[in-house]
Amino acid sequence: MTLVLTAHGSADPRSAATARLIVDCVRRLRPGLDARIAFCEQNSPNLRDVLATVTHGAVVVPLLLADAYHARVDIPEMIAESGADVRIADVLGEDERLIHVLRQRLEHAGVSRLDQRVGVLVTAVGSSRPTANARTAVVASELTLTTHWTATTAFATGPQPTLAEAAEILRERGATRLVIAPWFLAHGRITDRVATFAHAQGISMSAPLGAHRQVAETVLDRFDAVMSARAAA
Repeated sequence: MTLVLTAHGSADPRSAATARLIVDCVRRLRPGLDARIAFCEQNSPNLRDVLATVTHGAVVVPLLLADAYHARVDIPEMIAESGADVRIADVLGEDERLIHVLRQRLEHAGVSRLDQRVGVLVTAVGSSRPTANARTAVVASELTLTTHWTATTAFATGPQPTLAEAAEILRERGATRLVIAPWFLAHGRITDRVATFAHAQGISMSAPLGAHRQVAETVLDRFDAVMSARAAA
């Protein structure tokens, strides 16, 4: 069975490079697994082309944090068009391992868990699906566990609150040191815009999740869940 890790694709080369590093990490964690990378658009190989080469079935794991349009429409449509023996896994979502990585990125940026002054803007891409945005908002509350921080969600695109609105919310709560935690897997044009805002406002910003071991472990967890369900059927 082939694991096809499928990213949306981006005009920014940093995004595709991170996706490739994550699949490399998946291969190191599970030698012998046929793990491949694919993209919905803009980068190659395209998901349609990869599925055309699958001969013994595949599980597509969306390299996505939000259960939104790409996971619900784009990828399923491509799978249906392929006619191949393919199942789709859940998105990576608000997995506790990823929230741990996000917390770790903040610590690497010099933010102490014991600093009560800290207000964290967990910044994500917004969705037209309120349910997806609500799930993203869970990240902020989970992030503050085992810390003295306060946190709220900000959306770099789409719904409210915006970065400026979220910053004001945190200041009203008493936070005097603001930091942006990008709920993104990789740097790209949107995170660059967020970084521009951060610089203009004198707010520090941590790195995206990146090609962390626990990101790869989450990918394998999604793959294993589909394989277990398949075996039990």
